[in-house]
Amino acid sequence: MEKIWIIGIGRFGWLAFQGLSRGKKARHFVLVNSREENLLRCAAPNCSLEKGDGVTFLECNLNPGRGPGWIIPALPIHLAAEWLLARLGSERFCRVIPPPEIMSLLPNPKLGPEGNLYVSHADFMCPDDCAEPRDFCTVTGKRREKNMFEILRGLRFPPFQTLVLRSHQLGPGIGGYRPQHLFHLLEKVERSKGPYLVSTACRCHGVVTALERL
Repeated sequence: MEKIWIIGIGRFGWLAFQGLSRGKKARHFVLVNSREENLLRCAAPNCSLEKGDGVTFLECNLNPGRGPGWIIPALPIHLAAEWLLARLGSERFCRVIPPPEIMSLLPNPKLGPEGNLYVSHADFMCPDDCAEPRDFCTVTGKRREKNMFEILRGLRFPPFQTLVLRSHQLGPGIGGYRPQHLFHLLEKVERSKGPYLVSTACRCHGVVTALERL
């Protein structure tokens, strides 16, 4: 049976759960949210409900070789970067604001209040159920010349090192990644000096967090 962790059961976590529950594949879901009422509306025999902070849950429960098949980040934070910070410790690493010069190198950049940089091929609100075709946009019909995860992997901005976690399409509008890819990211950070531009990205969108070693 495939195991899937959905971290965050707001609008997008709920849509992810609904979409993947309808499939014929046998799945068990672990749903994590700080609000009990959000969890209770998902109560089902194939679900485990975990009330609490998503980053803390991931830090305490994700272990190499013993995790789920997929993790779906559905919180209004950069889950992978926050997990890295939690694992590495605030005495070793900290978040920094990405250099403003990087904005001109990326499509439709927007700096969030928490210091994350959000990028997108779209300058409009995408549909919730986008199927993320390989080479074109479903809204405009225009060809996508390069995937966002490729753009971010190719980003060169010394002294920052670029590290990208790709989000894979699991269903229309639903993206996730394998636990082992998170641990590969952790290994890369631990092996190098930094600073880092840590990104999670699919074909169309991405989020970038700048980290540095203390």
